[in-house]
Amino acid sequence: MEVVWAVGQVGAVWVAVVLGLIVLPSALGISLGISEAYMWVLVKTLEWATIRLQKGVKKPQPQMPQTPTANGIIERDETPMEKEIARLHRADFEFSHIFYFCRKGFEAIVEDEVTQRFSSEELLSWNLLTRTNVNFHYISLRLTVVWVIGVIVRYCFLLPLRFTLAAIGITSMIVGTTVVGQLPNGSVKNYLSEVVHLTCSRILVRALSGTIHYHNKENRPQKGGICVANHTSPIDAIILTNDGCYAMVGQVHGGLMGVIQRATVKACPHVWFERSEIKDRHLVTKRLREHVADKSKLPILIFPEGTCINNTSVMMFKKGSFEIGGTIYPVAIKYDPQFGDAFWNSSKYNIVSYLLRIMTSWAIVCNVWYLPPMVRKEDEDAVQFANRVRSAIARQGGLTELPWDGGLKRAKVKDTFKEEQQKNYSKMLVRNGSIG
Repeated sequence: MEVVWAVGQVGAVWVAVVLGLIVLPSALGISLGISEAYMWVLVKTLEWATIRLQKGVKKPQPQMPQTPTANGIIERDETPMEKEIARLHRADFEFSHIFYFCRKGFEAIVEDEVTQRFSSEELLSWNLLTRTNVNFHYISLRLTVVWVIGVIVRYCFLLPLRFTLAAIGITSMIVGTTVVGQLPNGSVKNYLSEVVHLTCSRILVRALSGTIHYHNKENRPQKGGICVANHTSPIDAIILTNDGCYAMVGQVHGGLMGVIQRATVKACPHVWFERSEIKDRHLVTKRLREHVADKSKLPILIFPEGTCINNTSVMMFKKGSFEIGGTIYPVAIKYDPQFGDAFWNSSKYNIVSYLLRIMTSWAIVCNVWYLPPMVRKEDEDAVQFANRVRSAIARQGGLTELPWDGGLKRAKVKDTFKEEQQKNYSKMLVRNGSIG
């Protein structure tokens, strides 16, 4: 009994400290300086570790990861197809003319520009985390000691703390939205709903040791609009709702996620679809248009890529979000990989494994840029509008813009893409006189 009593006392003190020093300040939107002090110590520690690694490179130890280049692991000739074809002899077709495509094929087999976007990006220096294939911590005794201390801190202190905060945030979200959902529709209900969503999102951000820098807040999405952003992680939604409220769009899930969805939709007009409905494009478009038409409703939050990309690129935006009409509010999100890898490789990790990796990272640090609102031009179709928005997000976030569909993460290249390249090749040959 004494052991049980002691455990209960420790648990009570733990919860009281968490509530008093983290949860309450988070709910009020203030900071006690704990996060800032933690980040300062972390930055100084990583700088020291980098210096130790650089000194250890002189010994026969594993090499430091090099700065990733645009060429990757092979030397690429980035000559466009048009210029390459223009070099061909202006005569009859020769067998050597296909060498350009052979070389491009070999390059794609070794390292293509699509599939590498679905794996974690390379770091400029080791960040003292265990997720690396190189045993950097064996370079020196001091580095080994610091690494071991870091493992103990992350798994024995940060993980329980973050789990406690996440449990408080999720429970508060379910209870708060359920209670607010019982109120009659009106301004009071909308206000309380926004307070609950903002408060719980701030607690969940603290559960990730999140440090988020918001830029150009004057461009924040307004009611009746559509917020579109690049997609790196499921926590993107939490990152954005930490600074404002949105109506989420997505498929109905089961389990804990389903409980959260059913509770939140009572207090806020989120747009959830059944599995059979999400495949009906016209039904989805109709419901989204009805939401946007009501200027009193929160802006819709959509990730047009449809899948998570590894924080280095922005891939093709699906046009459905840009056929709805209304004002588009682009948002660029860029994570700092030095403190933790926010990318979710859903083909490799399930959501539980991913959240464990996130909660055992040092911190989640990112920048969020609100871009000026954009509307579709009269002479612009949905695809062109989507590409224009994507380009703006890529430029602001310093991300590579790729025309490929993120669906290639799990699907094969469509035959239409292959046929398009074949047509381009034949047209160039005819235009350059190689055939004729």
